[in-house]
Amino acid sequence: MTSDALTFRRARRDDLEAIIALLADDDLGQSRERVSTPTDPAYLSAFDAIQSDPNQLLAILEDDAGVAGCLQISFIPGLSRLGMWRGQIESVRIARRRRGDGLGRTMIEWAIEQCRIKHCGLVQLTSDKTRTDALRFYESLGFVSSHEGLKLAL
Repeated sequence: MTSDALTFRRARRDDLEAIIALLADDDLGQSRERVSTPTDPAYLSAFDAIQSDPNQLLAILEDDAGVAGCLQISFIPGLSRLGMWRGQIESVRIARRRRGDGLGRTMIEWAIEQCRIKHCGLVQLTSDKTRTDALRFYESLGFVSSHEGLKLAL
């Protein structure tokens, strides 16, 4: 890892272009995301909804060169398990220039701590089954593949 200063913070609207670029910077993201100028209004609407919801945290990791990573945490209240809250981590991305520097581990450990601060009883995440390296990475952090996840595209 380089010796530059790393800072976590809540994403701002002016970070949106960089976040979208991170989301699009892999094989799956290229087919799912739209990097454009001006920014697609769907992203602006989603960003505003995330920012206005106290149970959502869209965060970025900054280094000396700018946005080095991003992730989103949803804090989910539930009745099961005695009303336990869950932290759902999604959209974890590291800038190509920083991949292999250990920032993924730093970001996930930071996200887990945010879930502890919010008194979540567990942290969960999903990763596409084709992202085998990502799945191994999450397992190395202690995540267990304990459930099958199902999705229905609408």
